[in-house]
Amino acid sequence: MKIGILTSGGDVPGLNACIKSIVGAAEKNGWESIGIKRGWKGLFDYNPDDDEPHDDLFMALKSSELHGIENIGGTILHTTRFNPVEMHADFLPDFLKGNVPPSPFKKGAVDCTDHILRVLDHLGIDALIPIGGDGSLRFAAHLTKQNYPVISIPKTMDNDVNGTDYCIGFSTCVTRCVNSINNIRSTAASHERIAIIELFGRHSGEPALLSGHIASADRVLIPEVPLDIDHFADLITSDRDSSSSNYAVAVVAEGVTLKDGGILYQGNKDQYGNNKLGGIGNYINDELSNRKSLSVLTQPLAYLLRSGEPDALDKLVANSFGAMAVQLIEQKNYGKMTAIIDGNYAIVDNNCVLSPQPSLIVDDMYDVNNYRPDIKNILGRPMYL
Repeated sequence: MKIGILTSGGDVPGLNACIKSIVGAAEKNGWESIGIKRGWKGLFDYNPDDDEPHDDLFMALKSSELHGIENIGGTILHTTRFNPVEMHADFLPDFLKGNVPPSPFKKGAVDCTDHILRVLDHLGIDALIPIGGDGSLRFAAHLTKQNYPVISIPKTMDNDVNGTDYCIGFSTCVTRCVNSINNIRSTAASHERIAIIELFGRHSGEPALLSGHIASADRVLIPEVPLDIDHFADLITSDRDSSSSNYAVAVVAEGVTLKDGGILYQGNKDQYGNNKLGGIGNYINDELSNRKSLSVLTQPLAYLLRSGEPDALDKLVANSFGAMAVQLIEQKNYGKMTAIIDGNYAIVDNNCVLSPQPSLIVDDMYDVNNYRPDIKNILGRPMYL
């Protein structure tokens, strides 16, 4: 048995721990593990008709060579944000141009599924374990529909993969956010400023909401609730004025939209034609400074939240998910995803990611009018909301 392992999408702490767990469990069965570099793109870039070894795309994985990697952030397999059924034809390598059909999932894109399956067969991979977020695992579910043996493992700082209450990386993200918010608080107080702290969160406000709640931020802005900048300016000004140290702290998720429906982007597009989020913190800074002549500091935490050693919970979940994935392969129970449901480890069909993650944080955990956490109903909710 040869197991393929890949990490795809944004990196999070805990990926290396999960890789090590899979390799160790596989070796107990006498199985071989091969690491696919750069996620789905590693498979995409491989030409089966080329006799070159392509060591830049694949690596043999052995427990004896993985000592201590569970304590290291990022992923030794590298990663990319890449979906083989949603890329523009202009980005195809020469050996694929003119040989792939249009994508049924995205207008103007191409579908490289057949190429990916051909590469997996050429490499002799008997089962594949992708570790990824919502987008990455959607393609894993697509491979399952093609009858390829896949076991998915969810990871994302946003904790928004449908089918599981918890994803690898979320705990470390929240811990880092809380520490950073509290550290910035001292500077905001010293200079009597309003601090705008921008966090990751494209569609899910869970990281910002939970971090802001734990760190006692004055206001928390989430993607699920559009921003009325005039109303927010009045609220945060009142927070500063009522503070004995004459400062206030607001946490904002990068995916927050404006009241008129506008979304702020960096101006660059990725290879799928998608705009890159960024700039909501600076927008709020400028608006507060111009409208009320307030003294404001803005701090995007960005990749600091992704980097470094995972905390104890993320190491534990990563180890457990890795072991569970190998156990499912032992049982030939493919097309599944490891999960945590109601505090218990569980197994779900990996096509669950094809449905959006239901969010109850606005109804149960958030005061829409005042832009702040409000715990209205927590009984029966998972530990992480």
